[in-house]
Amino acid sequence: MVHLVGGTFTMGTDSDVGFPQDGEGPAREVTVDPLYIDKFAVTNAQFAEFVQETGYTTDAEQFGWSFVFEDFVADSDRTHVMERVQAAPWWVAVEDATWLRPEGPSSNVLDEDRLREPVTHVSWRDATAYAEWAGKRLPTEAEWEYAARGGLHQRTYPWGDELTPSGEHRCNIWQGEFPEYNTGEDGYLGPAPVNEFEQNGHGLYNVSGNVWEWCRDWFSADYHTTDAYDYDNPLGPGDGDQRVMRGGSYLCHESWCNRYRVAARSNNTPDSSTGNIGFRCVIDVAE
Repeated sequence: MVHLVGGTFTMGTDSDVGFPQDGEGPAREVTVDPLYIDKFAVTNAQFAEFVQETGYTTDAEQFGWSFVFEDFVADSDRTHVMERVQAAPWWVAVEDATWLRPEGPSSNVLDEDRLREPVTHVSWRDATAYAEWAGKRLPTEAEWEYAARGGLHQRTYPWGDELTPSGEHRCNIWQGEFPEYNTGEDGYLGPAPVNEFEQNGHGLYNVSGNVWEWCRDWFSADYHTTDAYDYDNPLGPGDGDQRVMRGGSYLCHESWCNRYRVAARSNNTPDSSTGNIGFRCVIDVAE
């Protein structure tokens, strides 16, 4: 983990490159307390240890299926495809897709030496259960953005304003034409090991791209514009039906979802799981 001293920073953005329904703005000064945060997203190896010790069953395992990017489904698993998402037909519901078998029943992260990849197919509830077992918690959205910015002020990405400075790929996102063809120019078509690419100014890896990361907060597009919002260690609203996700994933592309920007946000229901959602944890600094 990395120790962050906390302090006041500018959260959100006044840029119009995002999606109005996400509520990225306005930019505002908020303060977060000191904390420790994982340098990396939680890995398959770490989650396997948690499951082995506790016998925990994820939401995807209880439901019997999870969402997989269609191109990743092996021919032998096509009979396990239950349905596709109408609004995003590249997502298919695959029977028996889980954190252990992320592309369907014929895949296995333990057999395929994928232990350093971020765990996926974990819901917000699964991530919270892991964090509690580990003596940690999920970061608030404000803590996540403070950490992801790496000390930079109002930059588009954790490393600056240029996506590929000097032609160098700094994150794992989609290149090519989405969803037809991914050139894989950054070296990966699916999840990359958690220690790939250059760390940000705070020493964190892959806070842009690779996998979405769950945050503690309930999602609202406008709660932060109301009088109820606390600029000191802010939280989302007291309840809701969607939790915040941050960072984007290997499926993000500027033509469809440019949410690999550090101010970008998204949301999903607490029991949802897909092949591109993971998490990292934090610990409070004892007073």
